[in-house]
Amino acid sequence: MSLHVFANIVTPFGTASNNRGETDGNTTTLQKLLWKSSVHTTVSAEAIRFALRRQFAEDEDTNRYWDDFKRANSWRDPNFTNWGNDNESKYIDDDLLGFMRADAGKSEGTAGSVTFRRAVLEITRAVSLTPWNGDVSFNAASPGATPSAAKKGQNPVPYGAELHATRYQFGFAMTPERLADKSRAAKALEAIASLRCVAGNHSRFLYDFSPEAIVLRITDDPAPRILYCFDTNDGGKSVVADLLVQKIQTKDILPDEILVGLSDLNSKLAIQLKETGVGILGVRAAVKAASARIHTTLK
Repeated sequence: MSLHVFANIVTPFGTASNNRGETDGNTTTLQKLLWKSSVHTTVSAEAIRFALRRQFAEDEDTNRYWDDFKRANSWRDPNFTNWGNDNESKYIDDDLLGFMRADAGKSEGTAGSVTFRRAVLEITRAVSLTPWNGDVSFNAASPGATPSAAKKGQNPVPYGAELHATRYQFGFAMTPERLADKSRAAKALEAIASLRCVAGNHSRFLYDFSPEAIVLRITDDPAPRILYCFDTNDGGKSVVADLLVQKIQTKDILPDEILVGLSDLNSKLAIQLKETGVGILGVRAAVKAASARIHTTLK
């Protein structure tokens, strides 16, 4: 049976704003969805993947990389010819995050071609832990503050931004045996433990997306069973995991499959989970312990 790694993560409390460049009139907007009958803000899995790819690129070459001067993505191997050639190294982002290239037929009536690899590191959409109450910040750019503001003459340029002070939770799944280089499972965990630059504001985006709490499950069960297991009963001040506790109590999840990493070992969440018999460590220590367990199992 294959080894599967699942995790659910909740971020620290922070203020999120748009980093997608989309607007409603002169107000930059947040993505939203109905979650448990309330409006919550959300961050796409692609935004998280983008941040992870940039972190991978700090340690080794990635196939796709962001060119800050062109403000566009570039590829070292746009045809993915490097993939599948055992005599050459494979890029870490192709290995972990997958890829797809679709080419149309060369002439009318001829079939096109698709080159793809399904992601090994699959990531969910992040959802705010608390509902969005409609916070909007209204501002005015000083005359001449930017080239676009200068076009407006000597009058201030009003603009707005939707804001949400909250935590986000998201999860991931990974089957390390599907990787061309299985050591990259540990690199994926390390990158997620230091995740940043995901949910801020345009070019100034900064929101700490690293885990304040992470639940890792290492198992031969192919179903995650822990996704979106966090909740709050005090407006996001603290976090609870009632759903996780219930599944451990019913033995749908075994305590020895679980590693918990917490920034505060005396928190309400820590007290709740200690009663289930799961292992509780600091966040980075839990990630290291998970990496060691994966390495030992795959030997």
